[in-house]
Amino acid sequence: MNLLKEFKAFALKGNVLDLAIGVIIGAAFGKIVSSLVSDIIVPLIGLLMGGVDLSGLKATLGDATITYGIFLQTVVDFLIVSFSIFMFIRTLNRFKRKEEAKPDEPPAPSKEEVLLTEIRDLLKQQNEAGRS
Repeated sequence: MNLLKEFKAFALKGNVLDLAIGVIIGAAFGKIVSSLVSDIIVPLIGLLMGGVDLSGLKATLGDATITYGIFLQTVVDFLIVSFSIFMFIRTLNRFKRKEEAKPDEPPAPSKEEVLLTEIRDLLKQQNEAGRS
């Protein structure tokens, strides 16, 4: 029973939930980028290379078939995903830096400081009145 309570406390922490949401969004983002690579970018690269279908590139060595075109497509996919994530994190860091750069408002004066300020002002007034 104690193990279940510990697990529940762990699973409901904000960091774990944030991580779970990040993984889900990352998986969906990965699918979008994979589609972008396989359905748009790779055909365009193949077209620029004279109509070559990258995913169909393969070499045969004896009985073994090496499909290096699929590997190239996966590398392009990885590079685009990693660059996209880099740009997203870079943008987030810029927003964080702007927030951190804002100076904090000074704290409100305590009751003692307010009282001392009033005493100082009264003393100034009395001193000025005595000079007149």
